[in-house]
Amino acid sequence: MSVYDFTAETLEGAPAPLADYRGQVLLIVNTASKCGFTPQYEGLETLWRDYRDKGFAVLGFPCNQFGAQEPGDAAEIANFCSLTYDVSFPMMKKIDVNGPAAHPLYAWLKKQKKGILGTEGIKWNFTKFLIGRDGEVKGRFAPTDTPESLKSAIEAAL
Repeated sequence: MSVYDFTAETLEGAPAPLADYRGQVLLIVNTASKCGFTPQYEGLETLWRDYRDKGFAVLGFPCNQFGAQEPGDAAEIANFCSLTYDVSFPMMKKIDVNGPAAHPLYAWLKKQKKGILGTEGIKWNFTKFLIGRDGEVKGRFAPTDTPESLKSAIEAAL
């Protein structure tokens, strides 16, 4: 299996097969609008704008599992991202990343790259997974790892 075997859904409700990103480097991030890490949207947008012409994409997956910090519906999330951070990278439908209702993509990501001390669970909003051009998980980064701190890993994958 690879990341390309999964399909997500955009905030607008359209299917988003990850196979459409085949051959690109991806940064997959679980996001939230009311989190202390929410300002990372700005850095994620900068990465997207700086590297998208080189075959890079950021994919945001809103999640309300951590402190209920993403309470809005799809329209509210899209409005917040656009007006507050000028987000133009693809944003997906709100999902669960942990538990029995976890999106299959996240179940797979967590098995591919475990967290600290071998744990699988996502600990908080803005956990990041770097996917290589081959569709394999190259790295897992904590919420405290800023988008700017990932530049060298992204450049190496490109």
